[in-house]
Amino acid sequence: MSKHTSFYALGLSYKKADATMRGKFSLDATAKSTILIQAEAEGIESLIVTSTCNRTEIYGFANHPYELIKLLCENSKGTVEEFQEVAYIYKNQEAVNHMFRVGTGLDSQILGDFEIISQLKIAFNESKSNGLVNSFMERLINSVIQASKKIKTDTDISSGATSVSFASVQYIIKNVADISNKNILLFGTGKIGRNTCENLVKHTKHEQITLINRTKDKAEKLAQKLDLVVKDYSDLQLELQKADIVVVATGALNPTIDKAILNLKKPLLILDLSIPKNVHENVTDVEGVTLIHLDHLSQMTDETLEKRKQHIPHAETIIEEIKEEFMAWTRNRKFAPTIQALKEKLNAIKDGELSKQRKKNANFDDAQAELISSQIIQKITNHFVNHLKDGDSMDEGIEWIEKVFQLEQEKSFF
Repeated sequence: MSKHTSFYALGLSYKKADATMRGKFSLDATAKSTILIQAEAEGIESLIVTSTCNRTEIYGFANHPYELIKLLCENSKGTVEEFQEVAYIYKNQEAVNHMFRVGTGLDSQILGDFEIISQLKIAFNESKSNGLVNSFMERLINSVIQASKKIKTDTDISSGATSVSFASVQYIIKNVADISNKNILLFGTGKIGRNTCENLVKHTKHEQITLINRTKDKAEKLAQKLDLVVKDYSDLQLELQKADIVVVATGALNPTIDKAILNLKKPLLILDLSIPKNVHENVTDVEGVTLIHLDHLSQMTDETLEKRKQHIPHAETIIEEIKEEFMAWTRNRKFAPTIQALKEKLNAIKDGELSKQRKKNANFDDAQAELISSQIIQKITNHFVNHLKDGDSMDEGIEWIEKVFQLEQEKSFF
């Protein structure tokens, strides 16, 4: 990979890609792992991959963004053409800005959702264990984590109970009468489904929740925690008949419920909290079925969300402060090799001159001359550092110093 790489953030999110499209680009653990292996084989020096129900993103260094798009499309069901329809591609400073907004919950489907920062940390650790994290990426991630923590502690942007799982419970409570006597079935143990289940138990004092999962031991662990009834996967069709409300939180790549397995004797509310969608749209052909998907629930704005919006300016101020510290680090990092090379050049000139003086002068005070000349070199280099720090055209300044002093440098990537 060339030294003239740029830093990119690219992917797609709920803003422009619907659940079906997000499902196509969804990456499971194997796909993410394969992307990291391929990236390393292709000489990409640093790369992070995230995939959640709301977004799939790659942050990394490349000569051209297509190198990263190719990795994504080869390891998902999405095509390059589909990616172009819904994607965003940010470069260098804009890519840094994007990661700050994503990692601090400002770009989340539900404002102030801090779940994404833990997912970024996991993705970072996976990349680091694969040797795919350079110093720039490490410093950037740590800065984003710092901003996220500060926003969480210094603002009320995440106050109040607002999440997709809470919105699910609100929807059920508002739309289902006599809820404590209804049969609720949780199918799957996905995170949002688990949270919804916990919220249902908490807010409805419900004791009729049944849990089915393909892997029964996972279901039993959750059931013990929440005191639920566990049934076998083979009982799904029968339990669907008994249910008044079904919460689907499976992680399957194709629909797990369609109208063929519904043989209803009463109305049924189905909440599909999965990406990609795990309930086929054809269930609405069955009389009495109401299907609500994650995306509908995310649009349910309430007073809590409106209150959260008031804290955006404060959060943005915090981001700007920490981002500026990070950018100052990148600027210093950019000219540091040139300054180091300049120092070495001046020291070489100094050593040559002192050597001549030693030969000419028998009483030459070597220690004193060394001290004075070293102090002069430090003062000269400090002037250059201050000029580069304060100047708007750092690149030109670096180029000028390298040209005048005939310095050979590896170029920084940012």
